[in-house]
Amino acid sequence: MTLLSAARPRRAVPAAALAPQALPVALLLALGALAGCRGADDPTVAAVGIAAVQGPGERSPYEGQRARIEGIVTLRMDDGAFVQSLAPDADPATAEGLFVLPEPGQPALEVGQRIDAVGTVAESGDGAVLTTLADAVITLRGSAALPAPVVLESAPAAWEALEGMRVRVEAPLTVSGNDALLRFGEVNLAFGGRLFTPTEVALPGEPAQAVRAANAARRIALDDATSVENPATVAWLPQPLGGGVTLRAGSVLHGVEAVVDERFGGHRLQASAPPARLEAAPRPPPPSIEGGLRIAGMNLLNLFNGDGQGGGFPGPRGARDADGYARQLAKHVSLITALDPAIIAAQELENDGYGPESAARELAGALNAAQPGARWAVVAPDEKPGTDAIAVGILYRADRVEALGAPAVLRGGPFDWGSRPPLAQAFRAVGGTDAAPFAVVSVHFKSKGGCEDARGANRDQGDGQGCFNALRMESVEALARWLDGDPLRLGGPAADARVALIGDFNAYGREDPMRALRDRGWIDAFETGVGGEAASSEAANAAAADRYSFVFDGQSGRLDHALLSPAMAATLRGAAKWHVNADEPAAFAYDGALGREPGPWRSSDHDPMLMGFDLR
Repeated sequence: MTLLSAARPRRAVPAAALAPQALPVALLLALGALAGCRGADDPTVAAVGIAAVQGPGERSPYEGQRARIEGIVTLRMDDGAFVQSLAPDADPATAEGLFVLPEPGQPALEVGQRIDAVGTVAESGDGAVLTTLADAVITLRGSAALPAPVVLESAPAAWEALEGMRVRVEAPLTVSGNDALLRFGEVNLAFGGRLFTPTEVALPGEPAQAVRAANAARRIALDDATSVENPATVAWLPQPLGGGVTLRAGSVLHGVEAVVDERFGGHRLQASAPPARLEAAPRPPPPSIEGGLRIAGMNLLNLFNGDGQGGGFPGPRGARDADGYARQLAKHVSLITALDPAIIAAQELENDGYGPESAARELAGALNAAQPGARWAVVAPDEKPGTDAIAVGILYRADRVEALGAPAVLRGGPFDWGSRPPLAQAFRAVGGTDAAPFAVVSVHFKSKGGCEDARGANRDQGDGQGCFNALRMESVEALARWLDGDPLRLGGPAADARVALIGDFNAYGREDPMRALRDRGWIDAFETGVGGEAASSEAANAAAADRYSFVFDGQSGRLDHALLSPAMAATLRGAAKWHVNADEPAAFAYDGALGREPGPWRSSDHDPMLMGFDLR
């Protein structure tokens, strides 16, 4: 994994998560005592319309005061309920819904009940501002028909004006992120299609910030109206998550009915019913590309094999036990067998050497067992590259290509800490000396995680590139100098030879490191004339829709790249990303609740790359 996980909503004890904010302790105690002796019929507390309690701003004008409201229960939550006005006011800027948090001992609230409630107006929500009637004393007044939902044909200009209200979203909503689906019963959704990482489609700085703002205006989370973690089923799904319903990113929900909530950092929709229709994004078949020699690039998501003898778990990373490792290895073997490459440039492989008990050798052995006639081998330098727990690696089929000479490893500078030492190996296709040599370099630059360790220029500059961008740029310069020195003795600088740089650069397509490499003459295997610095936003989005390889924080982009020297690019016949991982819910990973499903799905959090070349 190359990025820190996006900050997920932390499901604390509901009462703590929705505790009133900004009220002095003494005042809360006094109000609580007062509430205990004054019921909902207390004549000293004025009746206030819900819209007036909400007010036109983010915080209630009645904050800290006691108020009496009446309304209809529209959605029951674990710790309270949403209540909507019986008689709306005429101001569209004031919401007609309110969250009611009853004091202990009050009757359970049910949808359709008409209630009076007296409590203290507070702002709560664990990182957001949800207007709440806290410590409420409830009086039941019978039942009433639910108010009609507000129909949304597009993203509203301001969710605040709909807080606590029933809505029905007629516009299609695209699943943009699903990492919290099975844990919290929620997904990130977007109006107007998939969201792309700003620096994938726009230059760092103001252009990227504009994309970020546009993304924020289009996105909304859909939650399951419960604080229960790891629910047995996700209430709003039409059937349990599994092979039939995977809810991949790119799936589309139609007719979402919910109540607008605000907690865990922002507005969200609490589902009140399953969507009218789920348009599930299908799992795609392996890509079919031209070219007689196939080279793959893939992040193996911390493939650690314990002590190599079935024990030694858990290690510093990867599987927690031998059973988990067996599932992880099986997923990788299934994926690689389907892609059928001759060479693999791998990242996040355990840095445990190249002996018979190493993770690299065990992967090669598993591939040989799964592919009769294949002779998978491992590029093995004299010593393991660097001191990091993970390393890059290169595996190849000796029945298809032969390794020429010794491999080369770049150490020092940014590759002493942060970026992993690149590994390079020269090859020639098996079958005759007329096949021209070429080189593959496996690359893994420093991630955008660990920002607390960043200093100086490596701090996040606020331009959309995250922290350690300076170190990644230093890695570009060191890598370019090394390759110009012809470490594999191909007969000249990399620009004049057939060389492929493949790996996880931890930089999106329009960030500084990738532009610097392209400026040096390296050709992106996935750039087809679209996405350069002068490209329109529409063209950049269209290109990004095909070549993303990673989904983070509900946005799609590519950290994984294949950069070719001009001579190598001239032999390229096809390139594709297989979206077998990034769009899949994490539940299908080897260590997820559904990780025992056979096949390649969610073998990593990165999608693999596949390139086809004609080198004769």
